[in-house]
Amino acid sequence: MSDKLSRQFAFLNEADKLKSVLRGTTLCDSSRRENSGEHSWHIALYAMVLAEHAERPVNIDRVIKMLLLHDLVEIDAGDNPIHGDHDPVEMARVEQTAADRIFGLLPPLQASEFRTIWEEFEAAETDDAVFAKSIDRVQPVVANLETGGGTWPEYNVTPEQLDHRVGVKVRRGAPALWEHLKARIDAWFDAH
Repeated sequence: MSDKLSRQFAFLNEADKLKSVLRGTTLCDSSRRENSGEHSWHIALYAMVLAEHAERPVNIDRVIKMLLLHDLVEIDAGDNPIHGDHDPVEMARVEQTAADRIFGLLPPLQASEFRTIWEEFEAAETDDAVFAKSIDRVQPVVANLETGGGTWPEYNVTPEQLDHRVGVKVRRGAPALWEHLKARIDAWFDAH
C-alpha cells in the first residue's frame, strides 16, 4: 500500500506543474493568460453545464475524466495554441513521450486506465471524446469573445481558420453550441 500511495502522490505532485503552463488564451477579464490547470478545471465545468447540448448521449463522468487528464502532457510538451505555428506530427510525438512519463508515475492499473482515457480523447472517435473535444474548443472561443477578440489579432486568426480549426470540431460534438456562438463570432469579425 505504501508504494501505491507513493506513486499516486508522485503523480498528483507532478500534475501540480500544469498550473505553471501558460496558455495562449487569456482569462475572461483579460487580466492575464490562463494556465492549463485552470483550463482543465474550467472545461470540466463547461461539460457539466453544457452536457445536454451534446449531439449524441454522453457519459458525463467519462467526459470530465478526459477533460481533467487531456492536457497533463503539457507539463512536458507545453501549450501549443490551436492558431499557433507548430508541427502537429512532432507535437504528437512529444505528447506521446510525455504521456508515457507522466502516466507512468501512477501504479500500473491506474496508469493504464488514465492513459487509455487520454488516448480516447486524442483519437476523438467515441461520443464521449467527440463531445469532450468540442468543449475543449468552445471555452477559448468564449474567452476570446469576452475579451474583445482576445488573442485572435495576435495570431492573425481569420473566420475561415477559426471555422476550420475550431468550428468543425465543435459542430461535430455540440452543433447547437457553435450555432449559438457563430453570431457573436461573425459580428466580431465584421467589426474587425
